[in-house]
Amino acid sequence: MDSDGMRDARGTHANPVPRPAGPPEVPSVPPRPPAPPGAPPLPDGSAFVTWLRTPRPEALPGVWRFGHRPRSAQEPEQMPSRQLLTGALIAFLVGWLIWSLLANGYLGGWWILPLELLTPDSWRTSDSQIVNLVVWDGYTLLVVLAIMVGVGRLGRWDEVWRRFVKPRLRRPEPREPQPVTEEDPVGWPALRAAGAHDAAERLAGEARQGLMRDVDHARITRAWQGVLGGRHSLASFTGAVLSHGAGACPHPSGARDLPVRQARHDLVTGQVRLGTTADDARNPYAYRGTGLALDPDLLGTSLLAVGPAGSGKTGSVVRPLTESLCLHALAGRAAVVVVGAAGAHLGPADAYDVVVRVGHPDSVYDLDLYGGTTDPDEAAAVLAEALVGDLTDAHAGGDTRRSTTVLAQLLGPFHAVHGRFPGVPELRQLLDGTPGPLAALREGLRAAGHESLLRELDARERQMAHPGDVGGVLADRVALLDRPAFAPFFDTSGQTRPFSLRALDHPVRVRIDLPERGHADASRMLARLVLAQFTASVSVREDRSLFACLVLDDASGVITPEAVRAVQRLRSAGAGVVLTLRTLDDVPRPLRGPLLGSVGCRMALAGLTPWDGQDFAAVWGKEWTDATDVTDRQIIAETPAGKAVHMLRRVITGKAPTARAVTVRQVERERWSASELAHAVPAGHAVLSLTSVKGEHAPPLLVDLRG
Repeated sequence: MDSDGMRDARGTHANPVPRPAGPPEVPSVPPRPPAPPGAPPLPDGSAFVTWLRTPRPEALPGVWRFGHRPRSAQEPEQMPSRQLLTGALIAFLVGWLIWSLLANGYLGGWWILPLELLTPDSWRTSDSQIVNLVVWDGYTLLVVLAIMVGVGRLGRWDEVWRRFVKPRLRRPEPREPQPVTEEDPVGWPALRAAGAHDAAERLAGEARQGLMRDVDHARITRAWQGVLGGRHSLASFTGAVLSHGAGACPHPSGARDLPVRQARHDLVTGQVRLGTTADDARNPYAYRGTGLALDPDLLGTSLLAVGPAGSGKTGSVVRPLTESLCLHALAGRAAVVVVGAAGAHLGPADAYDVVVRVGHPDSVYDLDLYGGTTDPDEAAAVLAEALVGDLTDAHAGGDTRRSTTVLAQLLGPFHAVHGRFPGVPELRQLLDGTPGPLAALREGLRAAGHESLLRELDARERQMAHPGDVGGVLADRVALLDRPAFAPFFDTSGQTRPFSLRALDHPVRVRIDLPERGHADASRMLARLVLAQFTASVSVREDRSLFACLVLDDASGVITPEAVRAVQRLRSAGAGVVLTLRTLDDVPRPLRGPLLGSVGCRMALAGLTPWDGQDFAAVWGKEWTDATDVTDRQIIAETPAGKAVHMLRRVITGKAPTARAVTVRQVERERWSASELAHAVPAGHAVLSLTSVKGEHAPPLLVDLRG
């Protein structure tokens, strides 16, 4: 090789540098990646399988059943730690003293008498060391054990072991995978029992591969219940499962989960965890320290939560319940309508199928003012409740029948002429008695030959001349909706996409945002409208196995006499409502008791006023409890021996020696008094009582909503 072939890295001539002989250099190769670039990790179904196999035993109402370990109904008596440890130590010293006295012969040799009576002389006088060891040392060991057992029971050594030693020695036991059996939920035993082995194998395989979610399991279980109920055929169900696997029987939206979850849900039992029942003496022992959860079986009796602003009504109660109901809707179990102020953090828009933003120009959906009905009388009743339901007398006999009659006298003729109900501007003109629209309506009725409806219109015009006519009040309330911000809404001409609560026959998720800012009165009126339409729609559904729930984030101004009566009827219709209030002062005084009596679940959050606490204390009632009156009289020792004994008792118990007189009597006391509800509920806590649709009750429980 010539000199031109030897150049350094800078391109100049250089003398070759001698290198030691060795193996040729091998370029470094990076390790092979475990998966192709950009490929997702292989699915793992172990977490889902473990979740599905976790035991969910039957429990008291409101107890979080996922992995629950039932406790005894009665609280065991527990001795103070200092007294327990001191007594155990003294018992040990007493046992040691007794054995020392026996072994050293201070108590005589009577304790050897059983050995002499039960063994031959040759054993006791044997020269063999082994025999002597077995006989004498074995008997001595039996005596020592007998002494230890006796003093151990007196000193409660077993309780010392359970309370102080065993918890420190306990180690978490590794969970071994359970074998697949006929009763294993992963294997879908119900499908196998019905002969759908192929479908069960497909679902079990996708569960183990990590292709199934909790929503998929709940949705397919719901579809299988439809097969058992005769709504679907076994062949169609099996074909869908074999074709789509865990994605079979999808929700109309195609979604299989929510975009985000903030609460803990268990769709096997249908529960959502709200918090932890406090370890408080006022709670029953069986509830202390357990998770507190709600499900449709409890929400079917409706829920009322009362607490001031910032107490956690929306974040700790409404948001978890809304998430749970949306998950149930994706599983085909429920239909949910959530009503709240714009920006109330009730979940992202992607978590809902329909989002109605009243007063917002970008809203895709409109709100049907008449609830989708074509019956003028029904539309008039619902609209009258929304417009003037809060103005009726809250006492017995107060209702909206006069307002319903006035609206029916106008809605019926208008629908007969135009084939639709009037829009907001048209309805306002008719209620105001504007001559032009009334004359046009009269001409239309004459041309169509509706003589009976002409008489209705004539009666309406005669009533307008009376001073006490409610048409003016109705017109003033309709004027709240006849504003420029609401101009594109409540259209009845068919040019918009109105949402009707008649859609609650399907598992739909709906959120309605109300424009509280600047339109507070209109927002309260629309909330009453939604509540009235909801109660009217769920009562005529065909499939009542589909749970329907209305969530009102702020029910101020919504509670009317008719609303209270309607809430009482929801339990038999497979529906419920969730209402929140800042204070019971937002409800008329005559309606507070009926409202608390019509709902089965009542929640009082921290910061409640004593006046609101009085209403809760009255509805929760009283209970019989054992009142213990203890009178302690200090004992004065006069002798040195007595003083020594008293000093020993003070060391053991930590208290001065007293003579105690105990009197136990039964008294009737309030479960939670108004003062306790106002001042003894810590921040982030609430007192909650529950009632299920089956009639099961849970007493008022102090719950930590942050746990």
